[in-house]
Amino acid sequence: MKIQRRCLRTAATGWLLLGLFGTPGRLVFGQTPGPSPADLDQMVSSALGTTGAPSASVAVVRNGELVYQKAFGKADIEKNRQATENTRYAVGSISKQFTVAALLLAEEQGKLSLDDKVSKFYPDLTRANEITIRELLSHTSGYEDYAPQDYMIPEWLKHIEADAILDRWAKKPLNFDPGTKWEYSNTNYVLAGKIFEKVSGQPLVPFLQEHIFRPLEMRSAGDCEEASPEDATAYTRYALGPPRPVAREAEGWYFAAGELCMTPSDLARWDIAFLAKRILSAKSYEEFTKEAMLKDGRPTHYALGLGVGDLHGTPMISHSGEVSGFLAINRVFPSKGVGVVVLTNEDGVNLIGPLSQDISLAMIEPSSSAKIDGEVRTILEGLQQGRIDRARFTSNANFYFNEAALNDYRNSLALLGKLQSVMRQNEQGRGGMTHLSYRAQFEKKSVVLNIFLTHDGKFEQFLVEEQL
Repeated sequence: MKIQRRCLRTAATGWLLLGLFGTPGRLVFGQTPGPSPADLDQMVSSALGTTGAPSASVAVVRNGELVYQKAFGKADIEKNRQATENTRYAVGSISKQFTVAALLLAEEQGKLSLDDKVSKFYPDLTRANEITIRELLSHTSGYEDYAPQDYMIPEWLKHIEADAILDRWAKKPLNFDPGTKWEYSNTNYVLAGKIFEKVSGQPLVPFLQEHIFRPLEMRSAGDCEEASPEDATAYTRYALGPPRPVAREAEGWYFAAGELCMTPSDLARWDIAFLAKRILSAKSYEEFTKEAMLKDGRPTHYALGLGVGDLHGTPMISHSGEVSGFLAINRVFPSKGVGVVVLTNEDGVNLIGPLSQDISLAMIEPSSSAKIDGEVRTILEGLQQGRIDRARFTSNANFYFNEAALNDYRNSLALLGKLQSVMRQNEQGRGGMTHLSYRAQFEKKSVVLNIFLTHDGKFEQFLVEEQL
């Protein structure tokens, strides 16, 4: 089931005070340079135009404030309904971190320990006396995933109870011995959600409403099964075809693993509280974000309902989500006080990854990243006219850009029309330099830029390559 397309691996005691949010649609960065609203508008518009997704909605957090929120495109194509800041999207497996928060709150209240064995609550499940709640939440239990497919299958159109999921999948032989391997499994979270309800005596989503959503004024957040007129319509695509309406999973399939819908700004409100450590105790927050290690000491790149890693050396906590017709991603950078949320209403096209990457880089590395990206664009526009500033290139690169090369660049790139956007795709070290790749979108075609940058800021390589 489309509850989570593998999270990126690159990935209570107090409440949020009122008045923390900036004016919607504007950026409030104080003295720190960063992307302007127009820059972010361009990033989202370009991603939407390139992918053909019906809509995308974005929220950005910085320094304890919601500094940007905006929706683009159509929430419903057939009805010609525009996506707005109030449009709700399914967030898929991002829901898992709310299940974790509920369990940590229960632990704070002495109702359970994350190191309790599953057998304490469900003794009839496979090897329940060997598996802990912590291993469920870190995907190291060995229980088989009941929903690995990334497309709608007939069974998901029929109602199911969470207990039936456990009877069918948590009584199978384990895929591996507990704690010896990391493997994503939605079954873990169905079981974790049922354990929470058993010890708390409350249904999970009403508990979240009472203890998290209402205190944080996350007014749109709730169970996707309770439809709202503001909900975006779900779409899929076949290969590179157009958006096609797609059915949603029936009641019961989402439970505790991917059942929530909300607006990006409400998810950003959670990020603000998370960054400020206002929901849980300090001990719980540490448990929440600590990377799980396997029994042999190998890292999992996963904490509890959260992927852990870094982006260009900046620590990052992230999770993506997928349910039928929706893709979502939430990235948080604790050391920078930054959060980036991107939601869209079409599966089958990876808009969320590149777009959240571009926005994140612009937010956490505004001085260096934005400058280099701007220079790359300037150079490419110059090459369309058959010219370069040779002072910006090394001797090797200047040798490459001879008269024949510049003429071919001009003659071929001029046919592509106006340059619309340049989006960074990847950055890594190689050969003592920084290797950068970009996707450049012209009016008529997109191309790939293959670039090497020396430590003194000169371009050792700037190749324009055809993207098939």
